[in-house]
Amino acid sequence: MKNEYTDSKFKKLLDKLQQESWQLELLISGFAIFGLVSSLGFVKNLWNEAIAIESYSKFLYPIIYIACWVLIINLIIHVILRGLWIGAIGLRYVSGEIDYDSLKYKKRFTIYLKKKVGSFDKFIGALENYCSILFALTFLYLFYIISFFTVILIVVLAGAFFVKSGLFPDFLGYTLLGFFGIFFLLIAFIVFVDFITQGYLKKVEWTSFLYFPIYKIFSVITLSFLYRPLVYNILDDKFSRRLTFILTPIYIVTFFLTTFQTVRSNYVSVNRYSSTYYTNQNNYLNSLIKNEYIRGAAIHSKIVNDNYVHIFIPFRENIEDLIFEQHKNLKPLEDKRGYRSDLFSSKTSYKEQDSLRAIYLKAFQKVYIFKIDETKIEPEFNITQINNQLGFESFITLDTFTKGKHIININRFITSKETKELEKEYIIDIPFWYFKQ
Repeated sequence: MKNEYTDSKFKKLLDKLQQESWQLELLISGFAIFGLVSSLGFVKNLWNEAIAIESYSKFLYPIIYIACWVLIINLIIHVILRGLWIGAIGLRYVSGEIDYDSLKYKKRFTIYLKKKVGSFDKFIGALENYCSILFALTFLYLFYIISFFTVILIVVLAGAFFVKSGLFPDFLGYTLLGFFGIFFLLIAFIVFVDFITQGYLKKVEWTSFLYFPIYKIFSVITLSFLYRPLVYNILDDKFSRRLTFILTPIYIVTFFLTTFQTVRSNYVSVNRYSSTYYTNQNNYLNSLIKNEYIRGAAIHSKIVNDNYVHIFIPFRENIEDLIFEQHKNLKPLEDKRGYRSDLFSSKTSYKEQDSLRAIYLKAFQKVYIFKIDETKIEPEFNITQINNQLGFESFITLDTFTKGKHIININRFITSKETKELEKEYIIDIPFWYFKQ
């Protein structure tokens, strides 16, 4: 088979493409920046939805979100530098090289500028190098993020296998997961050390001997065999290595700048949840914006004109864990939670399902404590779905309450880690105003 990459015609083609690649770089960068910025909101909505419905994809979307921002930052820097490079070439066409003598500066400044600023062509060449390497690094960093995700994914899959699959007793499953996690993360840390030291473990005889099998295994796990030529082409050049070190503090500074916000008051601020003295729109069903999901709990409106309140509590997996802890008889022999195929799942009749749900809902109502102001109430709940969010709903009568502001207080019982006894855990306070029609 003919090796085309050794052919002189192919090398001439590569040289020509190399000289004209800046046009493709700008075109790709422009479209990529527009697409990535447009997708940030979409990815965040999918992330919120995954959290709300407790999908395992909630571990995927943070990685995608971070990858989008890394690409945006790199590509914006690339476009700015490439624009400066184009401007420098245009200026060179008009005025040529820098004529320091025509500036008529004193000798000390002329010597200093010739040494520090140097040739204008050298400046253009440096810009060209920065732009080309930065463009390659942008997509290399994307592969690095994917590699990081695959390492985390293996830990998550191991947790699902040892703990969630039901193949092992709880104690044995957690023990095996602990041993596997420690061993795997230790090996991953060794690979990370080699990564940040730019291959130091490969340079020493005894470490290279020990590290070689780990390197081969992780090249498959991290998919590095797909982009390895790009890595070593960058590492063999001093200029490229220096640029990788420059970009790291840029990411840190950019992240730090995003933490700044304007503080307008010592007492008036935005809260994540409603409380006695704060009303968050997220905790009112009629105020939910598109692609928003309920956190904690919600009622139908902050202003109630009817003689009832509609309350909704989104389902969380830890709610079922609490029910199993406090009502051992409800814990099934086989925990069916997690990803399962319908082909191998046993079917249960609707009548049998309803009888089991009735017992489950009674247990749920015993776990939670509801009050309006200081009056304890005992609502009866049904299972429902609101905005694609599974949960529990009930309607609470207000016939005995007066007009004005009231607070729905929600707590629940949890098992104390110290005393192993039940104690109250605060969930949320939701204020509303009741005005009879």
